[in-house]
Amino acid sequence: MRSLETLSSADVRGTYLEAAELAIGLIAEPEVERRWLDESALTGMSVGHLASHLARSVLQVEWFLATDASEGVTMGADAYFAGEELMHRESPRNIGVRERSIETAASGHAAVLREARQTLQRLKLGLGKEPGSRRLEAFGRLLLLDEYLRTRIVELTIHSDDLCVSVDLPAPPFKDAASAIAISVLVGAARLRNGDLSVLRALSRRERDTMQALRVL
Repeated sequence: MRSLETLSSADVRGTYLEAAELAIGLIAEPEVERRWLDESALTGMSVGHLASHLARSVLQVEWFLATDASEGVTMGADAYFAGEELMHRESPRNIGVRERSIETAASGHAAVLREARQTLQRLKLGLGKEPGSRRLEAFGRLLLLDEYLRTRIVELTIHSDDLCVSVDLPAPPFKDAASAIAISVLVGAARLRNGDLSVLRALSRRERDTMQALRVL
């Protein structure tokens, strides 16, 4: 497996597109359609809500690319996930996630799947043309495109697993690069939130991990 430090912009974008394609394949599964209205593995979200949240990690990339990002200092993917509000189900940020997922799911399985597939095809053609300096604004947070794609890889890997658990499918077979990026971003977020000593203890001395320092979401 290649070191994350050696991953180029093309590597990140290619890994994102591969992860997105796998996720859309899961959304297309007959069990997802059949159980669209059933409760998912995530409390308060149906299978349809969860699948739509997963699809939005494709849809939103195109939406945000279609708008001009504001001026300002960009954050990294790890900082994007470092806020403690992500740990609290009823935080404004998490409530907003659920509300947007419910809105997307209302159009139904076929419409969500069709839009995700069409969007992914356009991204396959367009992402490689974007410069490394391309900025995106995602709900008030400013990131370079490749950093934003790293956050989407986190979302795609985590919520694909959630969806598989929800409808009793095997774990999604993500490639090493996608898993490595997701883990690296989340460990980075844990370091920003809790400090290196707490993360070291969580990795090596569980009896001293009193704060669940590796728990980010």
